[in-house]
Amino acid sequence: PARAPAQLRDRRRDRGKLAVCHTGPAGARFAADHGDLYAGGREIFGGTVAGYCAGYGDMKIGLICEESQAVTIAFRAKGHEAYSVDIVKCSGGHPEWHIQKDAREVLEDYWDMIIAFPPCTRLCVSGARWFKKYIAEQKAAADFFMLFANHKCPKIGIENPIGIMSRLYRKPDQIIQPYQFGHKEQKATCLWLKGLPKLIPTKNVRAEMMALPERERERVHYLPPSLNRGALRSKTYQGIAAAMADQWG
Repeated sequence: PARAPAQLRDRRRDRGKLAVCHTGPAGARFAADHGDLYAGGREIFGGTVAGYCAGYGDMKIGLICEESQAVTIAFRAKGHEAYSVDIVKCSGGHPEWHIQKDAREVLEDYWDMIIAFPPCTRLCVSGARWFKKYIAEQKAAADFFMLFANHKCPKIGIENPIGIMSRLYRKPDQIIQPYQFGHKEQKATCLWLKGLPKLIPTKNVRAEMMALPERERERVHYLPPSLNRGALRSKTYQGIAAAMADQWG
């Protein structure tokens, strides 16, 4: 859908703010923290910080339930106006790109693309033994998932492990593995897509991965109990985040 003139003016204003950000201390910190991604952005946009800002992408992207900011940072490196949205503080180091709110409060904002990572604890098959104990919580989780499945945004991606949404909603469009994107680990991840193509694997290292011990191949599964275990398990692999930004941005 076409943007209203007022929205276009707002975007030009925000582009100016981005230029200030990337030419000041924050820009230096971004380049230091995310050198590989930033180098790609500079290459695309003319090899300079000024060129990077001038080539600022034309999409406003909401990364829902992404406190890690892995995908947010990858899209920012391509010049897009990407924001992580979560009820908790971000851990990715860029609070200026984080909206700390319930996602339902921002869903009616204008978004060119939404990529959602809804909580999966009550939806994934690994927790099947607890399903009967948490019927109400499971329904709430499924309803939250469907907010994105039914959203009017023209480009939507929903990420979740293998679970009951394949039955309650529909089969995913794609199931990806970290080893398809350069990581010697396995963790099946489902993608439900609208207006977005399937991700093309960028570096398949399955053969190398299979030579590793099981605990290394399934590192995430074997993470010890901790207060942040859920956040660590849900963080998007950098190779997958980069593929999303490259192929969807």
